Amino acid sequence: MRRIAFFALAIGLFIPLIVAQPAQAQATRTWVSGVGDDVNPCSRTAPCKTFAGAISKTAAGGEINCLDSAGFGTVTITKAISIYCEGVIGGVLASGTNGINVNAAATDHVVLRGLDIDGAGTGLKGVNVLQAASVVIDHCSIRNFNAGSAQGVSFVPANFNSMLLIRDSVISHNGGAATGGGVFVDSTAGSARGSIVNTSIHKNFVGLTVQNQSNVQVNASNISENVGTGIAQSGAAGLRVGRSMIVNNLGSATTGTVLSYLDNQINGNNPDTTPGTAGGYH
Repeated sequence: MRRIAFFALAIGLFIPLIVAQPAQAQATRTWVSGVGDDVNPCSRTAPCKTFAGAISKTAAGGEINCLDSAGFGTVTITKAISIYCEGVIGGVLASGTNGINVNAAATDHVVLRGLDIDGAGTGLKGVNVLQAASVVIDHCSIRNFNAGSAQGVSFVPANFNSMLLIRDSVISHNGGAATGGGVFVDSTAGSARGSIVNTSIHKNFVGLTVQNQSNVQVNASNISENVGTGIAQSGAAGLRVGRSMIVNNLGSATTGTVLSYLDNQINGNNPDTTPGTAGGYH
């Protein structure tokens, strides 16, 4: 009788723990593959097929990795996450829609690395940032978003002091109207801050547009052969450029108040405007 009572007590203690466990815990690292399946747990040996399938099984602050080169579909990011596809092609085909939407918490950090985001001529926005503490776009190609006022990167965060870093990337052939183009930064809620480093913004409608309370620094980059203006500033936005090429744009090299560290190459534009002086090196 004592043994039966002991087992009954043990079962009574463990049943609440069993019931409290989720059907499938989220992992801090998940995997996608062109031959995966979204019904899988997204583990290394049983990967998912799409970013959308993997993100639901990845814990906040976790990481999605690509096992091989494939198209992994569009995705909306609502939490802190990193998507790494180094050494392979992490394809996102976004015909008629946005490639990657970022609408996370104001404290969340998002990293996109090694992605090939293609609008196929009818895409709307390659990376569309609505809210996040920071977004890093690293070693990515964003191209062919041409539906009217489409943009390769749209950074219009609703929260204060959101930060954007674009590094070692190519943003090309985006925009189909005067409001479309390669990179668009607009701060409506507070001071959005951006850094663009070692990046080519090439053959878009307008290369880079920075508006309102935004503050953007461009360094060691190539803004070239855009159909309209190379770099456009308006409102109270701060826009400083150093060690960069602004060349062969069919419109003006710059419009608005663009400041230069006096170490840029500006030629072949229509016309070659002369930015103001941003100050020297310290």
